[in-house]
Amino acid sequence: MKNIDPNHIAIIMDGNGRWAESKKHSRLWGHIKGSQTAQDIVEAAINKNISYLTLFAFSTENWKRPVSEVQFLIKLLERHIKKRKADLLKQNVRVLCVGDLTPFPDHLKNELSDIQKATSKCTGLTLIFALNYGGKQEILQAAFKAAQAAFSSSSKLTSKEKFLELFESHLEFSTIPDPDLIIRTSGEQRISNFMLWSSAYSELYFSPKFWPDFSKQDFFEAINEYSCRQRRFGGLKHMDPIKESLA
Repeated sequence: MKNIDPNHIAIIMDGNGRWAESKKHSRLWGHIKGSQTAQDIVEAAINKNISYLTLFAFSTENWKRPVSEVQFLIKLLERHIKKRKADLLKQNVRVLCVGDLTPFPDHLKNELSDIQKATSKCTGLTLIFALNYGGKQEILQAAFKAAQAAFSSSSKLTSKEKFLELFESHLEFSTIPDPDLIIRTSGEQRISNFMLWSSAYSELYFSPKFWPDFSKQDFFEAINEYSCRQRRFGGLKHMDPIKESLA
């Protein structure tokens, strides 16, 4: 039996710098073109009636890049948010951010806070920006907070299932459905510390194209391939694989 279209698509937008270098441009030009591609793919997700779209916009590892590139990425993100705010409201798009925003400058944090508040009542696509986000860090933070809560609680946790619920409630993606499909561009075939917990049973799609060359048609092709796959979640029927294993 074929799948219906994915409810939640997450994208590792990889290859901006290499795309620019292959065309004898600066890496910064690649990021500008990549932001334009992101806009096109958001439009495609809206047209396809996708419920959730997560864009891996800035990882915890991206701080290792040259300072000038990091500063440019921050300015580009702020400019993109300002420019797109009115359109996103008009398109009924709700914006969320996950990750530790603490290290970012106040002017960017204010823009991100404003757009999340402004779009909070929108009921169309939920667009999630993963910023200063890492999958290992998400799991570590959730485990630490869950352990603190368990030790300080007067009520004892009597089963692994109850602790699982407590743990998952502290995940940064706790209120967002697990991704059905994860797309990575640039030909790299790994998920690079992205959504490690919630991607346990996601379908993976790797495109050889650098992100700036990834088109709406490429996006639709990824969805079509997903729709032809069978998802058994490790069993013979649709089930929650983690909770089944704890039963």
